[in-house]
Amino acid sequence: MSKLVVLQPTKQPPISLLSSSLSHFNGTKLCQIQYKRKVYQPKGALHIAASSTKKILIMGGTRFIGVFLSRLLVKEGHQVTLFTRGKAPVTQQLPGESDSDYAEFKSKILHLKGDRMDFDFVKSSLSAEGYDVVYDINGREAAEVEPILDALPNLEQFIYCSSAGVYLKSDMLPHCETDAVDPKSRHKGKLNTESLLESRDVNWTSVRPVYIYGPLNYNPVEEWFFHRLKAGRPIPIPNSGVQITQLGHVKDLATAFIAVLGNEKASKQVFNISGEKYVTFNGLAKACAKAGGFPEPEIVHYNPKEFDFGKKKAFPFRDQHFFASVEKAKHVLGWKPEFDLVEGLTDSYNLDFGRGTFRKEADFSTDDMILGKSFVLQS
Repeated sequence: MSKLVVLQPTKQPPISLLSSSLSHFNGTKLCQIQYKRKVYQPKGALHIAASSTKKILIMGGTRFIGVFLSRLLVKEGHQVTLFTRGKAPVTQQLPGESDSDYAEFKSKILHLKGDRMDFDFVKSSLSAEGYDVVYDINGREAAEVEPILDALPNLEQFIYCSSAGVYLKSDMLPHCETDAVDPKSRHKGKLNTESLLESRDVNWTSVRPVYIYGPLNYNPVEEWFFHRLKAGRPIPIPNSGVQITQLGHVKDLATAFIAVLGNEKASKQVFNISGEKYVTFNGLAKACAKAGGFPEPEIVHYNPKEFDFGKKKAFPFRDQHFFASVEKAKHVLGWKPEFDLVEGLTDSYNLDFGRGTFRKEADFSTDDMILGKSFVLQS
């Protein structure tokens, strides 16, 4: 068994250079990642090749992924409609977006108000409109997709936001699109949706992101680290902290969604989408600090089995190696992520958390349990 010892602060490397050396993992060479502080320059001024104008419906589109995707589609000249319940504003001005750019986008976006669980309404409203392409960003169950397909028999393409969480846990990584899937995963609804699409006479494409981050992120991914860094608190990370994971910027995900639109090579295909490099939990904490201009974080490792956190989540990532290959998307679609990890985290911080905006208030209750016990695993 691992020995539990009283916590001692871990000596960190100089702030001028942070490195996470990921040597070899099951035959996959992981390059050394070096983090160097750069003067911030916003990225994501995307140049999209022109294509024939389509009448496009986005299921969802007001929270995170769809906010960036809808802008790209409008810039391409497509007629874009957002299907939402109307509980949130249909559009919002993005941080750093000029008033004129936002006004132009707002004037072109259309809205269809309704509940996607009202299948009769979905069928009648969509059949009346006759959309060419559907992007389903928020679908979770196959039953939610079937009425869309029924309503649009002449649909040219159905593009689905699935999840890399459908893969069966494996010791052989990274996950590839041909890997075994887990019918019992919490994302089984997305897996069932992919099966439905395969069974129907429809041109479909499924995108499987890993962990998504970026401005407006409603999941506590980078925000979880930023809260602790801003408060000057230690960052509790389960076990050794060398678990390897992967993050992809939301703007890169949006360009991937654009890359599959009208692309014959994307027909009836699944694509993993994320960043090109992998990172350890420890490395992610350091990268977040670097992105926000914070001092080196104090990292506290703990054994989760020593605590009862109840229903609270003490750490925002699954405590395991979890990452996927994006080589298929790069070679088949010609897509490539624009952001490396620190650049992407810097973009997220400067356009969101660094402006004082975030989705959830800080909750350090589980941190206090961990730090109060003052124990850490020693390898």
